[in-house]
Amino acid sequence: MALDPFIRSPILSMRHAEVSRDTLETKISVRINLDGTGQGTLETGVPFLDHMLDQIVRHGLIDLDVHCQGDTHIDDHHTVEDVGITIGQAFAKALGDKKGVRRYGHAYVPLDEALSRVVVDFSGRPGLHYFVEYTRARIGNFDVDLAREFFQGFVNHAGVTLHIDNLRGDNAHHQCETIFKAFARALRMAAERDERAAGVIPSTKGAL
Repeated sequence: MALDPFIRSPILSMRHAEVSRDTLETKISVRINLDGTGQGTLETGVPFLDHMLDQIVRHGLIDLDVHCQGDTHIDDHHTVEDVGITIGQAFAKALGDKKGVRRYGHAYVPLDEALSRVVVDFSGRPGLHYFVEYTRARIGNFDVDLAREFFQGFVNHAGVTLHIDNLRGDNAHHQCETIFKAFARALRMAAERDERAAGVIPSTKGAL
């Protein structure tokens, strides 16, 4: 049987999804494979966001294609938030009923002087706890406030609890990059299949 070329992993993965979002502010298509090899095509119209999404792809070993046409002539807010929303929707769809996954993930990631910690729980309950004090308001043309908007959109639609702490850093680019790398590593850990709990939903409630 021929496979969709997007499913690049040698493992025959069913944990993939496609989601589209079409509003007056943005038109977005997302394809995701949670069992990928870290490949992707990222075209959001916001170069720094593409750079951050590439961290998720490479360090999370997630195949991710994102194409967005947004009203960036106004500013980047709608694009960044809506990309977070759409990736969150795709992630939830690809994850399915969460049977056999580890559920929890965490990572500390340094980049020179910067260090961030991210902890994730596939709880089914959206929650963002974000403690980041950037050393400047912009990274190139990117408003650092929009990083939070991305993660808020993601958690609201992926149904995850997410704790993000930048523990130290002098360079705002390094601060933000360590956050996205740690986010990728935490997602990878939480989404991994737990061989000791195959087919089991990791909750005493029996549902997530």
